[in-house]
Amino acid sequence: MISDQLRTELTRSGLNLIGQALSIFDAGLRLAVANRQYQAMFELPEELTRPGASFEDTIRFLVRRGEYGPQDDPEAAVALRVAQARTFQPHYFERERANGRWIAVEGAPLSQGGWIAVYTDITPIKRQEALLRAHSAELSEQVLENAERLAAANRELAATNAALQETQRVLTRNEARTRQVTEMVPAHIAHMDAEYRYTFSNRQLPLVFPGASDQIVGRRIEEALGSETFTRLRPHLDRALSGEPQVFEITHPTSGRRIRIALTPDRDGHGVYILSTDVSAEVQAREALAHASRRSLAAQLTSGLAHDFGNLLTIILALQGRLQAMDLPEAAQVDVEATLSAARRGVALLDRLARISAPREPSFQPTDLPALLRDLGSMARPSLTEGTVLDIRMDLPPGPLLLDPGALQDSLLNLILNADAAMAGPGRITLSARTSGDWIEISVEDTGPGFSDEALRRATEPFYSTKKGQGSGLGLSMVYDQTKLADGTLRLGNTAHGARVSLRLPLRPVAPQMVLLVEDDDTIRAEVRSMLTGLGHSVIEAASLSEARALTDLPGLSLVLSDIQLGDGLGRDLVGGPLPALLMTSLQPGDPLRADPGCPVLTKPFTATRLAAALAEAAPKDPA
Repeated sequence: MISDQLRTELTRSGLNLIGQALSIFDAGLRLAVANRQYQAMFELPEELTRPGASFEDTIRFLVRRGEYGPQDDPEAAVALRVAQARTFQPHYFERERANGRWIAVEGAPLSQGGWIAVYTDITPIKRQEALLRAHSAELSEQVLENAERLAAANRELAATNAALQETQRVLTRNEARTRQVTEMVPAHIAHMDAEYRYTFSNRQLPLVFPGASDQIVGRRIEEALGSETFTRLRPHLDRALSGEPQVFEITHPTSGRRIRIALTPDRDGHGVYILSTDVSAEVQAREALAHASRRSLAAQLTSGLAHDFGNLLTIILALQGRLQAMDLPEAAQVDVEATLSAARRGVALLDRLARISAPREPSFQPTDLPALLRDLGSMARPSLTEGTVLDIRMDLPPGPLLLDPGALQDSLLNLILNADAAMAGPGRITLSARTSGDWIEISVEDTGPGFSDEALRRATEPFYSTKKGQGSGLGLSMVYDQTKLADGTLRLGNTAHGARVSLRLPLRPVAPQMVLLVEDDDTIRAEVRSMLTGLGHSVIEAASLSEARALTDLPGLSLVLSDIQLGDGLGRDLVGGPLPALLMTSLQPGDPLRADPGCPVLTKPFTATRLAAALAEAAPKDPA
């Protein structure tokens, strides 16, 4: 087998043996291939014959040297030819050069973008034609000889053109094969020139950066990805253009995806190769594993102590309760109250330790988020340092959202109190809530000193605290856990005025439905009905298949939720009817009755959270 490098060398050697000059420019107007005759014919400097050389620079060199004759406005002449190149069309023409020699120019576009051009010196042919016209009467013998020579030259030119066509075919086929391979890679592979302009792309940009176009060759990165993303990329791009390879990660501001980007300077120093990969799942798994490890360690450290500590606190609370009931001096009563307060704080701490080490399940329900945030403000303001202002800003869509309100309120209250403690005096805390694409973004900012570098790395670790013995170090760890359970992300950072903690939660608008619930077990039907109404839906009940069939044409019904096995038949017989369906069953996956039902299947027992997700999957989609 011939290696790619050997094949490239053979192609280059073959092109150099061709008598005509040849050049291939890509879609970004950069030189891809040229042979020695190209440089010799136009007497080009070395830098204009290397791959990556600019077509505009080449034209400017030729115009200034007088290749195209005198020009009143040289830059206008350059701009005209560059504009023609960007809309390249097949052509053939002959022209006289400034040095008196004639060349024939034949060009053809390539399917992948760019073009190939062949330049043939036809000066001898032109001279023969002139001689024939001047002396046709006296030199009939020379006419015949020159005609024969011309015919031979034409045959030679035809053979050369056939060879060039074959070379073009091979190059086009190799490029197509390379492009096909790169387009199979689940990553974006591209090349960028020194002006931040894409000169190559495997058309996988939307796979990594949702919302981007796949047609980006010739466009600047800022135009393709947006100014915010380009601002984050530019320092790394500049270092790569200076010859320093880069590997780094960014968060795509629109989708929230975590993107790993590798930048490799090309060998000719004309740009940078770019490899972009979506590593969101990897990063989430890595973070979850690290946090689970820390939580496991926390659980191991506390589980052995919690029981005995709880017994001690019980004894202390009982004894202090007796003392409180006695007729003690005032000073002693104060000490008893202080001891009771400390013991109660110990009980609360034990409860928090239990919550951080125990498995939990989110409790999603339709939530009026603006009302929740207003209630949170009313709850938090009395606890803030005197003079501290809590500013709540909201830009949210109307209607309820599917959230875990208790966990979210606990998290935000924790962040507000942490911000108040961090400022160590009066200041301003700003709670902002808005939607961005498919996300709800909630941030808490303060006017304190901000996070230290160590805090940015370790703030979500259990028991890590910057309060110098006054805090448990569990607050941000619990916020992190609750946010992850809600399929969200937590980000810590600093602003120009203080610290910022941002929560990003999935945007799940609640669209109330009227559900036909079909279940022959009264107890289970009552439990599922309670879940459905708790999620904001209306319910029509049926205890059998025949009863359900009689109800499916009721006005307002939007979905059927049925058990697979009913007393008088199979609930799957309701699938494919006038309403979308969701089935539920205790049968395990792999059972024949569960096979290919044509709709989602929910395994019993299930929680309200799993039911909400299944309903969203089965609900009729908005055609818009």
